[in-house]
Amino acid sequence: MYRILATLLAALIPAIAAAEESPDALVKRTADEIIAIIKADKDIQNGNSAKVFELAEQKVLPHFDFERMTRLAVGRNWGQANDEQKQSLVKEFRTLLVRTYSSSLSQYRNQTIDVKPTKVAPADKEATVRSAVIQQGGPPIPIDYTMEKADSGWKVYDVVIDGASLVTTYRGTFNDQVQKGGIDGLVKTLQERNRSPAAAPKK
Repeated sequence: MYRILATLLAALIPAIAAAEESPDALVKRTADEIIAIIKADKDIQNGNSAKVFELAEQKVLPHFDFERMTRLAVGRNWGQANDEQKQSLVKEFRTLLVRTYSSSLSQYRNQTIDVKPTKVAPADKEATVRSAVIQQGGPPIPIDYTMEKADSGWKVYDVVIDGASLVTTYRGTFNDQVQKGGIDGLVKTLQERNRSPAAAPKK
C-alpha cells in the first residue's frame, strides 16, 4: 500500500512542479532545451524536417493553448461554427502553427534568446513574457508570449513578433476566407495549405 502511494506521489511531483513554474521560467527553460537539442543534433542542423517537426511537437506545442488561439484567430466567426467545425479548425490551425514554428526552428543559426523577468502575483491568471532573439549582425527581434495560467501550468495563447500579433494577423485572413466560403471554406483552405508539399516532413 505504502509503495503504491509513494509511486503515485513520485508521479505527481513533476506535474506539481510544472504547475508552479513561473511563466518566464517556463519560456526560458523551453528555449534553453530547444537550443541545446539543435546544437547537439546534426540532422536538425542539416535541415531534417521530420526531426524539426518532432522537436516542435515535443518541446514547444505542449505549452500552447490551441483551442483558445484558434477561437481568437477565428474571432466573431467562431460562433457560426458547430462543434465538428470547431474541432476541425483547431486541428488544422494547430498543424499550421506546427509548420510555422518548425520553419523558424530550422532557420536557427547560433542565435540566443534573452528572456526578461516577469512579475507575476500568485493570484494572476494572465501574464506577458517578453523576450528577444539576439542575432549577430542584426538588431534583436522582440518576441512576447501572452499566457494564461491553466491547471496544468502556464499556456501560450498568442505570440507577438516584432509588434505583430500572430492571432490578430491570422484573424484578418480567416475573416476574409469565411466571408468568401463560410466556415467550411476556411476549414478547406487550411486543409489544402497543410497538405501542400512543404507540410510533408523530410526524413
